Amino acid sequence: MTETALRHVREICLALPEATERLSHGSPAFFVRDKKTFVMYLDNHHDDGRLALWVAAPPGTQAELVAAEPDRFFRPPYVGHRGWLGVRLDRDPDWKEVAEIVQDAYREIAPKSLVALLDAAG
Repeated sequence: MTETALRHVREICLALPEATERLSHGSPAFFVRDKKTFVMYLDNHHDDGRLALWVAAPPGTQAELVAAEPDRFFRPPYVGHRGWLGVRLDRDPDWKEVAEIVQDAYREIAPKSLVALLDAAG
């Protein structure tokens, strides 16, 4: 399941304009122009028992989704105070929904010129 999930996440993230991947703190992370992180992929981070993404999120999204579906969404450590959202991948994820969440994360971090490319493409 872990390799399949990572393959899906890579496909989604690397399809975005000027997105790159590299390890950050020992885990795969996805960056805009190799500088700013928009998604982190974590497998059992500090023994939390989760396979999850930590994603940049639009204001208010974290609180809304965590309150509505706490079994699927959570406030991640370290970045949660900045509004980032934790998305569980070990709960039979809807990959279309995950792709939408990742695109929202990208939109939060990417410069307007790259967001315009994304909008033009899709």
